[in-house]
Amino acid sequence: MSISKLITIDGPSGSGKGTVCHVLAKKLNWHLLDSGALYRILAYAALQQKVNLDDKSGLADLALALEVSFVSNGEGVDTLLSGENVGDKLRTEEVGKAASEVASIQEVRSALLARQKAFLQKPGLIADGRDMGTVVFPDAKLKIFLDASAEERAQRRFNQLQGKGFNVSIAQILSEIKERDHRDRNRAVAPLRPADDAFVIDSTTLTVDEVVEQILNLVALKLKISTE
Repeated sequence: MSISKLITIDGPSGSGKGTVCHVLAKKLNWHLLDSGALYRILAYAALQQKVNLDDKSGLADLALALEVSFVSNGEGVDTLLSGENVGDKLRTEEVGKAASEVASIQEVRSALLARQKAFLQKPGLIADGRDMGTVVFPDAKLKIFLDASAEERAQRRFNQLQGKGFNVSIAQILSEIKERDHRDRNRAVAPLRPADDAFVIDSTTLTVDEVVEQILNLVALKLKISTE
């Protein structure tokens, strides 16, 4: 299909990518690729199956064998692993930390690359991740890098976890976010950074609707696609 029917949205955890991408996919009626979920699923499966996180070949083999699908539930997207909805299990700090570790392994990224590219199907794709515009879809005509301050991202995560009944420390969350930012931005393989031709949007003081409106304006301008 035409590469023009593609929007890549990269950025750090807590920048609002997931929510923004879901809203955009719904408004445009396009497919959604949550690439971060693929790494979280792999990390979750590795922890469950007791595959060591420094076992590069074992993790790559596991990545190739995963049975993963994303299914719309009307309000969001269910993440299925071998038919089981594991969405909530992927949002723990343990899985997030493990996902960041396995994502730095070249053998893992290579194993998942073809699977990610296969999500580009008609009528279009919103690709959510950390290297969608730099590595997976470098020829995309519209690339977004969505960012926010570490403090704001920690507050969002704190509110989310508290809303689910977890007893959490915002200081601990902020420390973990800063640690993950440093690891993701400085890793040797596909570091987190804006593509050279990406539009950078700082969501620190913006609502989801305001971010979506900015992106839809870029869709009309860059992709010549009506968003009315």
